[in-house]
Amino acid sequence: MTIEVKVPDIGDFDAVPVVAVLVNVGDTIAEEDPIIELESDKATMEVPSPAAGVVKEIKVAEGDEVGEGALVLILEASGATAAPAEAPKAAPAAAPAAAAPAPVAAAPVTDAGFSKVHASPSVRAFARRVEVDLNKVNGSGRKGRILREDIEKALKSSVSPVASAAAQGGMGIPPIPVVDFSKFGPTEDVEMARIKKISGPALHRSWLNIPHVTHNDEADITDLDKYRKEMDTHAKENGYRVTLLSFVVKASVSALKEHWEFNSSIHPDGDKLIKKDFYNIGFAADTPNGLMVPVIKDADRKGLVEISQELMSLSKAAREGNLKSKDMQGATFTISSLGGIGGTSFTPIVNAPEVAILGLTRSKMAPVWNGEEFIPRLMQPLSLSYDHRAVDGALAARFCVTLKTLLGDMRKLMW
Repeated sequence: MTIEVKVPDIGDFDAVPVVAVLVNVGDTIAEEDPIIELESDKATMEVPSPAAGVVKEIKVAEGDEVGEGALVLILEASGATAAPAEAPKAAPAAAPAAAAPAPVAAAPVTDAGFSKVHASPSVRAFARRVEVDLNKVNGSGRKGRILREDIEKALKSSVSPVASAAAQGGMGIPPIPVVDFSKFGPTEDVEMARIKKISGPALHRSWLNIPHVTHNDEADITDLDKYRKEMDTHAKENGYRVTLLSFVVKASVSALKEHWEFNSSIHPDGDKLIKKDFYNIGFAADTPNGLMVPVIKDADRKGLVEISQELMSLSKAAREGNLKSKDMQGATFTISSLGGIGGTSFTPIVNAPEVAILGLTRSKMAPVWNGEEFIPRLMQPLSLSYDHRAVDGALAARFCVTLKTLLGDMRKLMW
């Protein structure tokens, strides 16, 4: 039986570039074998085959943009075919039933007219920034794919560094001049991890569009840490761990309920805030491929044990490259923890369209005056970055006071 394999539900994305076609016409593939690789601004994802069979036709190419329901390939299925992932959204064209391939996903979406120049989104962005016409660049990558170094080579041959520095980039921001560092000593081009290539433009966009302010404070977690260690001892016997982050997630939800502005987004018209009555907490996870941000959904409905278990499972999935697109969507507030690596404070970049992000660095013992004497206390630095359009400095200070009060008194976390 011949079936049409289409792009399944990929979340909120409607135009995602195809960065690799992983099969060829004539290939025999198994069910769940990856057939194409897509690249969003948050992650790279593989689309698996819904059935086993032989590839008869391929309907996409590297550089195409696709959305849910886009036709990927025609498959001559072997054995029993898989059930459709969901009913088609559009009625099929009139044709004899026996001649029509069976669809296995939603109906195709309209192509947005994506340029057919063979280059990744990050390379396209770089080309736009330095004002290079990709149609005039010869690609040295696989199948003629244009790489960043191809653009740099084109720049060297046509534009001097001085002229490049003088040229105005987007929003009137002059681009960084291209420098041939090999003139000064040996160099080597090291490919950036794909996650960094994807997240870079999103971070740049947030930094340019959001007026960032960072408020720094400290929380006394001496008593909390004693309780955490007790919980962690029990947790290890049951196959999971309890870290400080679990308590910070719990405390952040309570603080967000008291100061709802931090759980909001700026309305597209710019003169309203979208107040959210759900609490999805994103957390930055360090992986071999770069930073990823899984999301704990409905954190307000979960206790410390469930939050700890979910933190562990999502972190493991991130490290192993098994996070799904839905696992990284819908956050209302993000926590970026440097854990025991070090540092005293930093400025985390707000993950738009969120309006705030909390940064944590290493806790330390410090002498604290109790009114009569200095006593050793375990202090946790807090770095709260926020969008000054939605939050002012006084509100940020109040949020941090609420947060450190909750972390300083275990009883209040249980309310």
